Amino acid sequence: MPGAEPERGFVLGVFPKGVDGAAELAELRELARTAGVETVGELVQHRSRPDPKTFVGKGKLAELEAAYAAAGAEVLLVDDELTPTQQRALEDALQARVVDRTQLILDIFAQHARSAEGKLQVELAQLEYNLPRMRGLWKHLERLGGGVGTRGPGESQLETDRRLARTRIALVKRRLRELERQRATRRKERRRASVPTIALAGYTNVGKSTLLNALTGADASVDDRLFETLDPTTRSFVHEGKRYLVTDTVGFIRRLPTPLVEGFAATLEETLLADLVLHVADASLPEHELRETIAAVEEVLREIGADEVPVELVLNKVDLLDELGRHRIENAYPRALLVSAQTGEGLAELRARLAARFSDRFEDVRLLVPYTDGGVLAELYGLGAPIAERRDTPEGVYVRARLPRREVQRFAAYLVAGDAVAEASQP
Repeated sequence: MPGAEPERGFVLGVFPKGVDGAAELAELRELARTAGVETVGELVQHRSRPDPKTFVGKGKLAELEAAYAAAGAEVLLVDDELTPTQQRALEDALQARVVDRTQLILDIFAQHARSAEGKLQVELAQLEYNLPRMRGLWKHLERLGGGVGTRGPGESQLETDRRLARTRIALVKRRLRELERQRATRRKERRRASVPTIALAGYTNVGKSTLLNALTGADASVDDRLFETLDPTTRSFVHEGKRYLVTDTVGFIRRLPTPLVEGFAATLEETLLADLVLHVADASLPEHELRETIAAVEEVLREIGADEVPVELVLNKVDLLDELGRHRIENAYPRALLVSAQTGEGLAELRARLAARFSDRFEDVRLLVPYTDGGVLAELYGLGAPIAERRDTPEGVYVRARLPRREVQRFAAYLVAGDAVAEASQP
């Protein structure tokens, strides 16, 4: 609720030796802020891998108990995906709620989902995450040790909960498949019109939504929070008579949990099926952070199979750089486009590059359609092709249009030269 006191969170991470734990936890702290949690303390343990039972070692667990109590925290945030065993062990040790990285991201997604499909995707991911952890709801029965005296209503309730969860998962998946069929129909119409589709991909909070608004005049939310865009937002713009579709997708982060990559197909599919991906990065970041965020996005694109889609790197927020910073960026990324979605700098060059990339997709044609073939005009408008000129002549309707190249042959019988139309127009 607005104005409510934020929860007090304690942050925990386990990293290999040599890794800067404080730097690694920076992203978790930002995730916590987005979820409405104030970080009041943190603890890092360096070891080759987390303890399979308690996540941290015995000595560090005792240190954690003391530090957590001293900080007056209300929830433990863990920078990893915990197993049900690890989560229960930490909850028992601290007598507190324990939220791992995946659960925290799901909570943020739940806050930001707006469309019916986005809400279903969140619900599915939460159900699949919680299903193997349902035993935690019945710990008072587990402590009895099983066997005589532990069977009956409690066990039946747990099985009922699991069955209800599995039934709900099946229902949500069915609804998502129906929505996918609807999306497929819409995409088919777009392909038929040969409208170039461009997906904005990038690390979360790099200004993708601001760029979408600047390019298309949309009003997508641009609050300074991670995962502000969860539902895919598609808008169009026209440049030199050609129409382009631009889709803003969910922002990526390092170590995006695999279930989330798989679960949020709605937004990621737009990346897979685009003609071009604009990889938007924050040019104002320190050099090492910029490299890391670019690498993180490239890794996720590979994971979802989108690395085969053509990519253009767009470095946003160049208005925040001084002259030296600009030179460094230009030298480090010579093929990248430098833009500022906030001030509009570089957007004309971006549109020009998009036009050049898709220049061979359309062809300017002149058509003379006899009045007896009026249905042909309806077909032309159905293609969504920009009609540059239309006028009546004694021979029929003259149309000058920009047709998708693959559709030109379909209207070959009506193609005319400019001179022929001029002669037909004479009284």
